[in-house]
Amino acid sequence: MSDPDVSAVSELRALLDELPETLSGPVFTHSSWSARRSESYERLAFLGDSVLALAITADLYPRLAAERYGAGRLTKIRAQAVSGRSCRAVADRLGLPERLRAAAPGSAGPSVAALIATERVLASVIEAVIGACYLEYGYERTARAVVDAFAPEVADALEHPVDFKSALQERLARQGSLVLYEVISEQGPPHDRLFEVAARIDGTEIGRGSGRSKKDAEQEAAQTALETMQ
Repeated sequence: MSDPDVSAVSELRALLDELPETLSGPVFTHSSWSARRSESYERLAFLGDSVLALAITADLYPRLAAERYGAGRLTKIRAQAVSGRSCRAVADRLGLPERLRAAAPGSAGPSVAALIATERVLASVIEAVIGACYLEYGYERTARAVVDAFAPEVADALEHPVDFKSALQERLARQGSLVLYEVISEQGPPHDRLFEVAARIDGTEIGRGSGRSKKDAEQEAAQTALETMQ
């Protein structure tokens, strides 16, 4: 019997395998491996990040009853489902670390092992895969594959929602540190406010987030801080 988590990425893997070299090449090129940053995965990851967020949002919206899932709760579920940790899990199931290792130039040396073990790098590569698929196959086909690939992460976010603020404070408590949240800006009319919040330790910013409420912005700032600390 096949692993359901592995089978979930089968369509995205098929799309990846069919990408032309003009797109698959940059997907597996770290910026330090090329003299031109434009030949790395960075631009594709920028595009893929938006496609990923839209695909998961469009999947969640009609499935979850409005009475129970307001915008704030939907935002938290989506943030958890597409977090750096979630992206790394999907990247691992797709076998992206092995593909990244195979694509590394000989001059990369021992730094390759460190790169392919980094959550931020693997999250960027899976986003680059999504961006490349979007350019080659369009939104609809790519979105279906993305929703399937991230289905285990979405299910986990629904069943086991994470309180990022508590998780961050618990981690910092081991170091004897305390995180404080500061509102950086408030925009919009009173009924449609957008807050931007920075998470700080001893005055040093470790994460920033935005949201329709201070609580949502603080949660996003805490999530950003956790991902930065990986």
